[in-house]
Amino acid sequence: MMKSNIPNKYSIDKPIKHRTFLINGKIGTWNGDVVDVVSTLFTENDSDELTVIGSTPKMDEDHALMALDSADKAFGNGTGKWPTMKVYERIRCMEKFVSKMLLKRDEVVKLLMWEIGKNLKDSEKEFDRTVDYINETINEYKKIDRDGAIFQNNGGVRALIRRGPLGVVLCLGPYNYPLNETFALLIPAIIMGNTAIFKPAKHGVLLIAPLLEAFKVSFPPGVVNIVFGRGREIASPIMKTGKINVLALIGHSSSANSLQKLHPQQNRLRLVLGLEAKNPAIILDDANMDLTIDECINGSLSYNGQRCTAIKIIYVNEKIKNEFLEKFSQKVDELRLGMPWENTLLTPLPEPNKPAYIKALIDDAVKKGAKIINKRGGKMKKNYVYPAILYPVKNNMDVYKEEQFGPVIPVVSFSDIEEPIKYMADSNYGQQVSVFGNDETKIGPLIDSLVNLVCRVNLNSSCQRGPDVYPFTGRKDSAVATLSVHDALRSFSIRTFVASKDNESNKEILRKLIDNKKSNFVRTDYYL
Repeated sequence: MMKSNIPNKYSIDKPIKHRTFLINGKIGTWNGDVVDVVSTLFTENDSDELTVIGSTPKMDEDHALMALDSADKAFGNGTGKWPTMKVYERIRCMEKFVSKMLLKRDEVVKLLMWEIGKNLKDSEKEFDRTVDYINETINEYKKIDRDGAIFQNNGGVRALIRRGPLGVVLCLGPYNYPLNETFALLIPAIIMGNTAIFKPAKHGVLLIAPLLEAFKVSFPPGVVNIVFGRGREIASPIMKTGKINVLALIGHSSSANSLQKLHPQQNRLRLVLGLEAKNPAIILDDANMDLTIDECINGSLSYNGQRCTAIKIIYVNEKIKNEFLEKFSQKVDELRLGMPWENTLLTPLPEPNKPAYIKALIDDAVKKGAKIINKRGGKMKKNYVYPAILYPVKNNMDVYKEEQFGPVIPVVSFSDIEEPIKYMADSNYGQQVSVFGNDETKIGPLIDSLVNLVCRVNLNSSCQRGPDVYPFTGRKDSAVATLSVHDALRSFSIRTFVASKDNESNKEILRKLIDNKKSNFVRTDYYL
């Protein structure tokens, strides 16, 4: 790939030397060690090498603890300016942030393509979806505030029940959706009155830099603190202090477990986690073949399968397996590899070590009896990996159990529907499943079993997160708490209320509090 082939709009003329961070409302400059940001986009030809497109700060424990101290003071054990602020004032801060964020759309989209290899269409979608998510969160927060503006009276006790913040949040997002899924944690956390320390993932770091100024000017000092560096040097010392009230993480369960163990009072730590999944597709013998194949391609190979919601194993009925494998293989082999701005479904993998991992999975499966069904399957050229369809896959193969997070598709045939059900019951994961079929006498009982094994059953469609108003969670090792516009606000808050015996003296006090606006909590007005 030569530089001359890159559209001017998407080119990076010189490395981006990012040296800033945000602590206590001030953008500071880092003068210490840095980490190179390597893009895998320049590896299509044998002569090309990985390209350094910039660098980011490799910050240390001292600065991590400075960020924590800033967030801790801003929360002030619940007495700080931000947690006690009027609801409409917090909303105005968030609205200001959105307006500032929109100005950086082109810059962020370009960096999404270069840093993580996401195609142009999906990069634009990630940015726009994030803006929509913030606006929907604002509207849902207004609704929560309206619902909390009504006094209840039960058993002679009058109560005003609202939702209050939990404290200081450590926010760690994933590399595959470094903007959207990170903000799906950060935005509901802070709008509910919490304060936060946010560290970007290992990939998708530079794209946060253009937004530092927007955070700085939109929120009071200490509400949002953004630091850069390795998790061991940033997140670990923060957790050891015991001052974190909420660990908000989307990533691997091993990271969540290790950080959780560092907290000296784990019973006080609230967890909001989006973790691994091994979502299956179950194809019944009466499935619409063309629709099923299209959905399975999109579900298993969108962004090269690097999504927790991707279809990562396919169970197909024995009666139609040959037809499915033939047509599925043909369709997969028609897919084109390309650069992100070319909007191909398949792009270079962002992790330099991922091709070797995918090859190891394929080699293990082939050694144990599987075959690569599609002609182009498994072909590699540096960080380009062509999707491999593997069949028959057995339970002794690594790809059967592991979440591959890449372009390899294991296929298992079944004659008894109990086989895929048992697979899901035995699995460590329980996020979603896709079911393809048309006979309601088969689908009905199957759904009744599957809804107790996973948290979303997709009928004749691929697994996915959206729309964001729907619950996004999982059973077992796949998630803790629920992320959606509605549920995330509740995940980052707790019900709290003022109660009083229903007598004239207390009613008079409450009337005066409301009439004279002496409390931001005890009030019956709300923000339209």
